[in-house]
Amino acid sequence: MAEIIQRDGTWAFDGTTVRITPGLHRSVPLFRQTYGEIAVPLEAVAGIVFEPERKCGRLRMRLREGADPLLHATGGRLPDTADPYRLAVDVDRAGVAEYVAEEIRRALLLDQIPKDPTKTFLLPGPPVPVSVRSSDGTVSFDGTQVRIDWSDTSDRVKRATGPRIIGVGDLVQVEWLPNSGYEDGFLRFVTHETVFSKLPPEKDPYALDLWGSARRDLLTALVATAITARLPHPSTRTGVDPADRPQLAAAVPRPADHHDVLLRRLRELGELHRDGVLTDEEFAMTKTAVLRGF
Repeated sequence: MAEIIQRDGTWAFDGTTVRITPGLHRSVPLFRQTYGEIAVPLEAVAGIVFEPERKCGRLRMRLREGADPLLHATGGRLPDTADPYRLAVDVDRAGVAEYVAEEIRRALLLDQIPKDPTKTFLLPGPPVPVSVRSSDGTVSFDGTQVRIDWSDTSDRVKRATGPRIIGVGDLVQVEWLPNSGYEDGFLRFVTHETVFSKLPPEKDPYALDLWGSARRDLLTALVATAITARLPHPSTRTGVDPADRPQLAAAVPRPADHHDVLLRRLRELGELHRDGVLTDEEFAMTKTAVLRGF
C-alpha cells in the first residue's frame, strides 16, 4: 500500500485502485467535500507526476480521455483547488509523494495500461438522486429525468413557464461553464429540440444562469457529471460544441418536426405576452432569439 495523507486529502494506492479521499479541513473546497471519495481504477490512469516547489509540491494525476464523466462534463474548467486529481503536498512529505507516484507508474508499466482514449466511462460519477440549489434555481436529477425549479430571482420568462422537466432520452448533452466570480456561468441541457437554440442562459428555460455564489454554483457540476455518466459515451456520438452551432445549423438538415417545435415555442411566448407576463420589449427580444435559433 502506497499512501500519502495531507490536509487537502488522502491518496492511497493498493496496486489496482487509487482511492482519493477529500480532506476535512475548512480550506478544502465545498465541491471536493461534496463530491466525496473517488476510486480510480488503474486502467483509467494515463500518468502521474509530482511537481516539487519551494514551499510545497503537487501531485497531479492524468486520466485517459473518456474515462471519467466528471472531466468530460467540466471540460477542464474546474478550478485547481476543486480538481480531485491534484493534491497539495507539504515540503516535508515530498519523498512520500514521489514514492506514491513511482508506485503508480510502475503498476501502469507492469500492467501495460494503454494511454489512448477509452470507449466507456471507467468511473461511475456521483450517485443519484442529486440536487443542487443555485443562484437561478434548484436542479435535481434522479437518474431518469432532470427537474428545474426556478428561484424568485429567475427571469420572468423562466418563472412563467413553471418547473422544467427533461427526460434523459430527450438529452443530447449537458453544457457547463463555472461561475468564476467575475463572469457568469451556466448549466445548459441540450435537447433534440433545442440543439440549435441561441437563447442566452438568463432567458433560456433549458439553462441555469450561474451568477451568485461561485462556491455554491460550482456544485452544479455534480448534476452535469451525474447526467453525463448516464448519456451515451462521447466515443459513440458527436458532441455539439456551442461555438459550432451556427455551422451545424447551416449544414445539418432540419427534421420535419422542427417547424412544429418553432410554432409551439412562438405560441407559448404569445400566450405569456397576452397574459401580461412579458412586456412588449421582452416579447420582441425573446421572439427574435427563438426565430434566429431556428
